[in-house]
Amino acid sequence: MTGPVALRIDADGVELAAYQWGDATAPPVVLVHGYPDTSAVWRPVAERLADRFHVTAFDVRGAGASDRPRGLRAYRLARLEADLEAVLDAVSPDRPVHLVGHDWGSIHSWESVTGSRLAGRIASFTSISGPCLDHVGHLIRARLRPRHPDLPKMLRQAARSWYIAYFHLPLLPALTWRALGHRWRAFLTGSQGVPGDTLYPDPTLARDAVTGTALYRANMLPRLLRPRHRPTTVPVQLVIPTRDFCVTPVLSYGVEHWTRQIQRRPIDAGHWVQLSHPEEIASRIAEFADLVEDGSLAHTDH
Repeated sequence: MTGPVALRIDADGVELAAYQWGDATAPPVVLVHGYPDTSAVWRPVAERLADRFHVTAFDVRGAGASDRPRGLRAYRLARLEADLEAVLDAVSPDRPVHLVGHDWGSIHSWESVTGSRLAGRIASFTSISGPCLDHVGHLIRARLRPRHPDLPKMLRQAARSWYIAYFHLPLLPALTWRALGHRWRAFLTGSQGVPGDTLYPDPTLARDAVTGTALYRANMLPRLLRPRHRPTTVPVQLVIPTRDFCVTPVLSYGVEHWTRQIQRRPIDAGHWVQLSHPEEIASRIAEFADLVEDGSLAHTDH
């Protein structure tokens, strides 16, 4: 297959690098990457979807070939949502897209899926390893308390989220990434099942990782401490890697409260499932898009 078509998208003065595969008349799919990745993390999936969909993946602000604005305010969820709007305006102005997010790309996408700014422009949402922060805020209040049956799971998840506190520290995250970033590929191939010949990570990894800590510092505490009421009418597919060392299944508990149309799809994989299992992830995205396109998606699936 030939390489993707590259384009630049202006998002209110911040230029985003985007890449497209497939026929422009096909149903649109937009892929949003997480931390510390770039759009390159989606390439194996995009290539498998391109025969039936018009696929766009973009480097979020602060990553890859996109601009890197300074200051925490530039990385707040509202700003990320405006970026997604700019991408949709550029690649699918007249047709709702099937949105897919992984890790912070999923957190970022939940902001649009549960908000009004992009109402009617998202046909479906496939969320992988990235919950809505507001939903998690409500989950913590409901279940992180003595004698709740989910308390042990919540505490295990809290222990696995140690890096969030670490990313709030000055200097140390930057020093760590600059010292150890060259070992990232070995980590992914050795413990995450990622093939050694995968064209990932980008050479910008260490810089992307340092810049990307702003996502945590700008958004985590405000949303978890003051969660909003965030329902959605967008059909949601939760792909849940059961061996994810970052995001455990407990963070998806109670999502049925926020949406009437939801499918849970566990998969025996680690966090970077789109690299380790691209064929299966592409199939699940396509199957869910087909259900939504033909109107056959059932209501809430527990």
